[in-house]
Amino acid sequence: MSFQEYIDVAQQFFDNLVDRASDDELFAGGYLRGHFDLAVGYAQVAGEEVSVEQLNEEIEKSLVKAYRNGELTEEDKTHVVDIWEQVKKLAA
Repeated sequence: MSFQEYIDVAQQFFDNLVDRASDDELFAGGYLRGHFDLAVGYAQVAGEEVSVEQLNEEIEKSLVKAYRNGELTEEDKTHVVDIWEQVKKLAA
């Protein structure tokens, strides 16, 4: 799957959460989408060729930093991790 295809599929996944997710999952999806969009934006601004794997690594680094900074409760973190695992599977 190409970088752009992955972005498109992931964006559609996030959009579809609105119709099926609980309030907690919507929060987690929105939070994760922010990290996802930021990583995509950095890659696009840099004009570098980035693989899906590199993008996912950058997102995970960003999430780990956020967890360490105490940005989420343990419950919210659990929802973010669950949704993140679903997003990563989209690239398979």
